[in-house]
Amino acid sequence: MDDLKKFLDAKVLLYNKPVFIDKDPVVIPHSFTKTQDIEIAGLFAAVLAWGNRTTIINNCRKLMELMGGEPHDFILNHKDAELKPFVNFAHRTFNATDLLYFIEFLQYHYRQYDSLEDAFVPGKQYKEENVEQAIIHFHGYFFSIEHPERTKKHIATPVRNSACKRINMYLRWMVRKDKNGVDFGIWKKIKPAQLICPLDVHVARVAERLELIDNIKSNWANAVTLTARLKELNSADPAVYDYALFGLGAEERF
Repeated sequence: MDDLKKFLDAKVLLYNKPVFIDKDPVVIPHSFTKTQDIEIAGLFAAVLAWGNRTTIINNCRKLMELMGGEPHDFILNHKDAELKPFVNFAHRTFNATDLLYFIEFLQYHYRQYDSLEDAFVPGKQYKEENVEQAIIHFHGYFFSIEHPERTKKHIATPVRNSACKRINMYLRWMVRKDKNGVDFGIWKKIKPAQLICPLDVHVARVAERLELIDNIKSNWANAVTLTARLKELNSADPAVYDYALFGLGAEERF
C-alpha cells in the first residue's frame, strides 16, 4: 500500500490545481463568491455533469445567464414571466420540465433555510459514518413537494444502488477544503472523512486496475468499497483521491 499511496499522492498533487478549474464543471460555481450562489451554481453544474465537458460548461453558463448572473436572488425573487426563456433550455435528457422543478424546489428551500446544506443535513451536525444517509435524506426532501415523475432520474440515491457520482462530486466541492482552492469547503456539518469518492465508469476502470475494487461496476456498493480502501491511504480525506483517479482516467487514459 505504501507504493500505491506514493503513486496516488503524486497524482493528487498533479491534478488538484486551479489550472484545471477552467475545463471542469467546477468552474461554474467558481464564478461566484456568495455562498448561496456557489451552492446553486454547483448543484446545477454537478447535476448536468455528464457528456462533453465543454458542452456541460457552456450550457451551465447559459443557465446562469438566464438567472441574470445572480442565481440565489433569481430563485427567491423571480416572477413567473421571467421563467419563459427557460422553456427552451435542455442538456441531454435534462429539459425545461426538470429545470422548472429544480427552480421551484430551490425557492421552496431557500425561503426556509439560508443554506442548501440543510437539505442534506437538517440537524446541527452529521454523525453517520459516511454521507449515505445525507444523500438519501436529500433525495426524499427534494421530491417531498409535488414534482414531475421524470425528474427523479436526475437525482440519484443509494437506495437504488446508484453510485451517486454527481451528488458525491457536489458534496466534495462543498465540503472539502485545502490550500489549492479547487474545492470550496463552505459546508461544515459534514466532515471530509465522511465523503464517498465519486465513482463513474472511468474511475471504476482505474480503481479496478489498481486493485482497489474487484470489478468495474459503477454502483453504490463499489463506491463504498473504493472509499474504504482509500481511507487506508488517508483516513481524514479519502475523497481527495478523486483527483488522482479521475486524472488517471480522463487525462492519462490509464
